[in-house]
Amino acid sequence: MSNIIELKNITYKYSTGTPFESVAVDDVTLEVEKGEFCGIIGHTGSGKSTLIQHINGLVKPTLGEVYVDGENIWSKDTDIRQVRFKAGLVFQYSEYQLFEETVYKDISYGPKNMGLKAEEIDRRVRFAAKSMGIDDSLLERSPFDLSGGQKRRVALAGVIAMEPEILILDEPAAGLDPIGRENVLGLISEYHKQNGTTILLVSHSMEDIVKYAQKVLVMNKGKIFCHAPTDEVFSRQDEIIKIGLDVPQITRVMMRLRAKGIDLGTDIYTVERAKQRILEYKENKNNA
Repeated sequence: MSNIIELKNITYKYSTGTPFESVAVDDVTLEVEKGEFCGIIGHTGSGKSTLIQHINGLVKPTLGEVYVDGENIWSKDTDIRQVRFKAGLVFQYSEYQLFEETVYKDISYGPKNMGLKAEEIDRRVRFAAKSMGIDDSLLERSPFDLSGGQKRRVALAGVIAMEPEILILDEPAAGLDPIGRENVLGLISEYHKQNGTTILLVSHSMEDIVKYAQKVLVMNKGKIFCHAPTDEVFSRQDEIIKIGLDVPQITRVMMRLRAKGIDLGTDIYTVERAKQRILEYKENKNNA
């Protein structure tokens, strides 16, 4: 598979040249394959949000180069506006960006800015609404009359309607109740399966990351700690805890069992896998 994102020795400094200068991203090199669903985790201040803002050109690196689909986004020949259509970024609490009279108008805002014809705009609005579980009956409603979860899904649909090749999500389920959270993330996962869009999901919830991401990028103090398949990352659970991150609750339970002499493996981070290993352990004990 080819790489759709390449960051080459990216460094980003805040307040450069002042006494408050600080390094948010420190000499990061990263490759993300086309179609990858990558979870991004890291403690507060680790640089994960600053890192993702480089991909659609929201911030320009102090040093280094950013390539999207093989194109250096800061070369003089590149139209940064087109890069932002290709790499859609959804901010945390994205519903605060809703402003139109109707749900339809809000979702259509991005495609209109792309200069598309009315028929294509309509197709994209309805496709994006369906992808995010928004019924046609809601399209003429005011977005401000909707529930929190519905507003979040409308905001997501507004970015999906631009049909970006890369969808970057910064805590897309933040603040939602467990049902709303499951709904939003489940729809994003289904959208990925159906369309093969490259997805970068920033989340503080390890449970969300392990449930949906194929690969995980761990940030620590502005640097990449690791970027690898989910199994490989969470097999390093002791190291992850050491850098100040949590692991899924079920992983902690398995670690305690291992400390007591019951070793079911270091790659358990879902309840389903824990159940399977416990049943296997019991069966082996019974057959011993």
